[in-house]
Amino acid sequence: MATTTEAPRQTLFLRNATGLVKAWSTFDAFLYAFWSVNLVTLGLYGMSFVYAIPNGQLLGAVLLTGVLVTFLVLTYAQLVSVMPRAGGDYAWQSRILGGAAGFVLAITGWWFTLWLWTPIYANILVVQFFAPLAYTVGLPDVATFFGSKTGIFVSCLIVLAFVSWVITLGMEGYARIQRICFWLGLGGLVVMLGLLLFSSHDAFVSAFNREAASLFGASGNAYQATLDAAAKNGTTGISFGNFGFSPTLLLLPFLAFYLLWPVWGATLYGEVRGAKEYRKVFNAMFWGLWVTVALVAVIILLIVKTIGWDFYYAANAAYWNSIFLAGSPAPPVGIWPYPVMFAGWLVPNHLFQALLIAVMGLWFFGWAGTLFLSSTRVIFAAAFDRVLPEWAANISAKRRVPYGSLILMIVPSLVISALWAYGGTSLQGIFLWATGVIAITFLGTSIAAAILPWRRKDIFQNSPISRFRIAGIPVITITGVVSAIFLLFMLAEWSFNSVYGTSFSINSASPIYFAGTYLVAIAIYVVARIVRKRQGIDLARIHQEIPVE
Repeated sequence: MATTTEAPRQTLFLRNATGLVKAWSTFDAFLYAFWSVNLVTLGLYGMSFVYAIPNGQLLGAVLLTGVLVTFLVLTYAQLVSVMPRAGGDYAWQSRILGGAAGFVLAITGWWFTLWLWTPIYANILVVQFFAPLAYTVGLPDVATFFGSKTGIFVSCLIVLAFVSWVITLGMEGYARIQRICFWLGLGGLVVMLGLLLFSSHDAFVSAFNREAASLFGASGNAYQATLDAAAKNGTTGISFGNFGFSPTLLLLPFLAFYLLWPVWGATLYGEVRGAKEYRKVFNAMFWGLWVTVALVAVIILLIVKTIGWDFYYAANAAYWNSIFLAGSPAPPVGIWPYPVMFAGWLVPNHLFQALLIAVMGLWFFGWAGTLFLSSTRVIFAAAFDRVLPEWAANISAKRRVPYGSLILMIVPSLVISALWAYGGTSLQGIFLWATGVIAITFLGTSIAAAILPWRRKDIFQNSPISRFRIAGIPVITITGVVSAIFLLFMLAEWSFNSVYGTSFSINSASPIYFAGTYLVAIAIYVVARIVRKRQGIDLARIHQEIPVE
C-alpha cells in the first residue's frame, strides 16, 4: 500500500484550549474590583488634587461619578456574560469592531500604557508607605533617599519585583494575597475611622502641631502655617458647603483616577467561576464600586468633622504647589499630607502611628497586582489569536501563569522606570495621559457594546442578555451609549481644560507620545496580517470566531 505524508492541519486558534483555569470565585472577582477602585491608595491620592476646583462639591461629585460609572459596570457585566473570555476589551472589540480596531485599542490601553503606570504605583508606595513610615520611626534620611533619582528608580524596582512575584503565584495564590490584605487592611481602616470619629477638631490641631514639631522640626503653629502657605497661591476659605454645579462636574475627571476602574478585572473573567451568569458578574463589579463610594463618603465626612475641610484642601494645595509652582513656600510638613498619618497623630505614640501606617500599607500590596495582571490576559488573548508571537501565550504547567505575557510587561517597564527616574520633569510629562488612553479603550468597548445587537446579531441573540430590553431597545445599547457620553465628556475635559495639566495647550508631549503608541500598534497588526497570511492563517476569520476556553 502506498503511504502519503501531509502537513499538519493548521488550527484556527493557537491551540484547542487556552489552558487557563477558572481559579477565582465571584468573591475574588469582587475583591479585585474593590482593589481596582482602591479608596486609600488611589482615592486619597487622586482626591488630593481637587483643591484646584474649590467651588466643586466633592461628596456630590463622588456620588455622581458612582452613578455614571455604574452604567459602565452594567455594560461590562453584560459583555462578560456574552463572552466570558480572557482578554476582555480585546476579545469583545475584535469580535464586534473588527480585529484591527480591537487590537490597536486594547493593546495600546492595556499593554503600552500600563508600562507607564509602574512609576505611578511606585510614587504612591513612597508617599503612602515609605516616607510617612520613615519619618514616624525617626529615619528621615530614608524618606529623603526615596525622593532622589536613584530612590525613585529603586521604588519602581520594588514595585516590579513584588508585582511579578504575586502574579507568578497564579490566580489562586494572588487571591489569597487579596484576601489577607483585604481583611487586615479593613481592620486598619476601622481604626483610622474610629480615631477621626471620636476625636475633636481641637484635638487634631493640637496633635498636628505636636507631631509637625516632633517629626519634621516645625516651629510655632504648624496648622496655621499650612493654611498660610496655601493662601499665598489662592487656596483659602474653602467650605464643605461650597457648591457649584459646573465646578462639581469638573471634579469628575479627577475622581476618574480611581472610580473609573471597577471593570479593571473584565480581562480576567475567563478564569472566574460563574462568569456566564450576568447577576454574579454585575454584583462583583457593582459592589466593588459602591462599597468604595460609601467608604469614601464616610472618610470625607470625618475629615470635615475632625481635620477640617479648609485644612484638608490647604494641606494638599501647599504640598503640590511647592512641587509644581516655582517660588511657592514649603509647608511645615514636607511630605504628602496622608490622612492616615494625620489620623494616627491623634494617638501620641510613634509605635502606634507606625503600626497604623504599616497596616494601611496593605491597601497598596493587596492592590499592586492590578498593575500587570489584567494586562497579561490581553497580551495572552492577542497571542492566542495569533496576532502576537505564540510564545506570548505560553503558560506554566503548574500555576497557569502566562509568563510570556508577563515578560512583555516587566522588561519595557524597567526601561520606562529608568526614564522616569533619571529623565527629569520634562520627560515625566508624557505620563499624564496614562488615564486618558485607558479611558479611550473603555470608550471603544462601550461603542462595541452599543452596536453589538446589530453588528453581531448571532452572538447577541444566543446570549443571556438578549431579553434585557427597555421599550424594545437592548439594555446593552442604552448603557453603552450613556457610558460613551460619560467617557467623551472626560476625554474632552482632559484634552482642553488646563486645570488637569493634560490639555493639549500646555502638554503636547503626552498626546504625541501616545499617538506614537497607536501607530506602533497599527504597525504590529499590519505585520501580523502579512506574516500570518503567508503562513496560511486568516486573522479576519479568527476574529469572527469566539475564542475557545
